[in-house]
Amino acid sequence: MTKDRRSAALLVLCAGMLMIILDVTIVNVALPSIQRDLGFSQSGLAWVVNAYLIPFGSLLLLAGRIGDLVSRRGMFVGGLILFTAASIVCGLATSQQMLIAARFLQGIGGAMTSAVVLGMIVTMFPEAREQARAIGVYSFVASAGGAVGLLLGGVLTEAISWHWIFFVNLPVGIATAVAALRLLPADKGAGLRQGADVAGGLLITSSLVVAVYTVVAGGAAVRTLGLAILAVALLAAFVVREATAATPLIPLRIFRSRTLTGANVAQLLSAAGMFGMFFVGVLYAQHVLGYDALRIGLAFLPVTVFMGGLSLRYSERLISRYGARTTVVTGLALVAAGLFWFARVPVDGRYLTDVLPSMVVLGIGAGMAFPALAALGMADATPQDAGLASGVFNTTAEVGSALGLAVLATLSAGRYAGLRSTGVPEMTAQTGGYRLAFVAAGLLVVAALIVTVVVVRVRTSPEATELGESTLTAAARS
Repeated sequence: MTKDRRSAALLVLCAGMLMIILDVTIVNVALPSIQRDLGFSQSGLAWVVNAYLIPFGSLLLLAGRIGDLVSRRGMFVGGLILFTAASIVCGLATSQQMLIAARFLQGIGGAMTSAVVLGMIVTMFPEAREQARAIGVYSFVASAGGAVGLLLGGVLTEAISWHWIFFVNLPVGIATAVAALRLLPADKGAGLRQGADVAGGLLITSSLVVAVYTVVAGGAAVRTLGLAILAVALLAAFVVREATAATPLIPLRIFRSRTLTGANVAQLLSAAGMFGMFFVGVLYAQHVLGYDALRIGLAFLPVTVFMGGLSLRYSERLISRYGARTTVVTGLALVAAGLFWFARVPVDGRYLTDVLPSMVVLGIGAGMAFPALAALGMADATPQDAGLASGVFNTTAEVGSALGLAVLATLSAGRYAGLRSTGVPEMTAQTGGYRLAFVAAGLLVVAALIVTVVVVRVRTSPEATELGESTLTAAARS
């Protein structure tokens, strides 16, 4: 491929990823409008997000493996088509069930599209300097997408309706798919006979669906216990499958590294706290502060601006000077402080004094912690395991987001119902529920900090030294 053609192909890959990333934040801003129009309960509303996150997070590894075996370009384009078609159904949704089902299909399409992007970039840009630059462009698009989604979601929801946050994907998806067929190099893998571990993918996805449903649905103790046992049994079956499969989805040997294991656990816990905070924070801004969708987008914009700006320009310097582990610990401490500050919001809260300070601290902390955490997650990976380690790390982020959202939404709804049953006024009860969720989010991040301190030991093997050095640079830009 010529240099110009590779640059055009990189833009196509980034456009596809931007559409996927936009969907997460753009939907968050529109949640209050969706809740009002379709009659979701607060805990049920979590399924609008979780129905996307569960298949997305649990199918990343399987989709990437099938892409390697069949065709990465085919997987990318197929994912775009499914994501775009599901977006149309989301926009046309007139019931809770229709929207949730379409969101699940969106998650599958999102996993198919995003799972192969980094692999295609590495293949198209084999020279180290060009590859680092291409990954930097990709990482910047990923960071900027969150901020764009907040504003675009607010504008579309207020100017037209929440349905258009999904319809906007139609022209983008079609244009990107057509450009991908023209510009991305055709490829063909070794074939599915090499093994894609579909059974492992189905087991882990089923376990997550049951686990999240158990948290969100609640119900009788016997029923909840039964669902919890089923979720654990499915997870155990997945572990057995991975230990015995000829071509496992996640070879369990990679978890022998304390650094990799600790980084993934910390990623899961911190993602649970941060993403759950966004969900509950949006509801607080809408129900208590009375913000419309556009003001909600603007209110949370400082988080993504500080996070993206810091990770793009300064994280690499911090990691190089102080080390990834120290940077993670400092960043997570700031994130926890921001969440605990948010937990003190009053019923008559003011943005400048009660919300903005926590947004700034959260953005700075996340901008420090998450790139450094990604570096830790790759520090002990050999070149042969780099793709696998990257996939596992991304998967724990999505799984943590889904489970954290389910737990925090359920805690908030339960606290609200308990306060209302004792005669506490509506607004006070709502605020009490949100404050409990913010405290829980802060505790999750504290747990991630403790895991980092106790478990992570930075000892890069000689075989992984060269990979780790390049990963620090790329991760600091993500």
